Amino acid sequence: MDYLFTPWRYAYITAANPPGDCLFCGLIHPKNAQTNADEKSLIVHRAKNCFVMLNAFPYTSGHAMIVPYDHVDELTKLSQPAAQEMMELTQRMEGILRKLYRPDGINLGMNLGKAAGAGVAGHIHMHILPRWFGDVNFMSSVGETRVLPEDLQTTYKKIRSKF
Repeated sequence: MDYLFTPWRYAYITAANPPGDCLFCGLIHPKNAQTNADEKSLIVHRAKNCFVMLNAFPYTSGHAMIVPYDHVDELTKLSQPAAQEMMELTQRMEGILRKLYRPDGINLGMNLGKAAGAGVAGHIHMHILPRWFGDVNFMSSVGETRVLPEDLQTTYKKIRSKF
C-alpha cells in the first residue's frame, strides 16, 4: 500500500466545525465579512443573498461554489431572490472561469442530501468547475490523487480580481 502524507490538511481537519454546526453558516457571520477573513475562508465574492467561494479540496483549479445565505437543505425551500441570484452568480462564474482558464467544458451541479454525495448536506450550494479533455489522468484514476497546476491562493487572487 502506498501512503501520501498531506500535513497541510491537518489545519482544515482540526478547524472543522463540530457535528451539528454548518460550515457555510459559520462563514456568513458578520465577523467573517472582512477581506482577510474572506481570503482565509476562500470567499471570493459576497452578494445580497449568496456568496461565492473556492472549494478547499478542489477537483481542479477554479473549482468554486455558490452558496446562499439561507440555510436550507432543498432547492425548493430556497427563496426566489436567492435562487435567482444563485443562478446569476453561476453565470458570472462561468464567464470568469472561461476567461481565466479557457476550459473545454464546465461541470455544474448540486448534490442534494447525503445519499447524493453532499459534503454539507444541510445547506445547498452549487458547484462550478472548469474541465479539459484529458484532465483525468493516471494519478486520479489509479492513484486516487489529484494533481493541480495552481495553488489555492493563486486561484483565489485570480478569481477575486474578476469580481
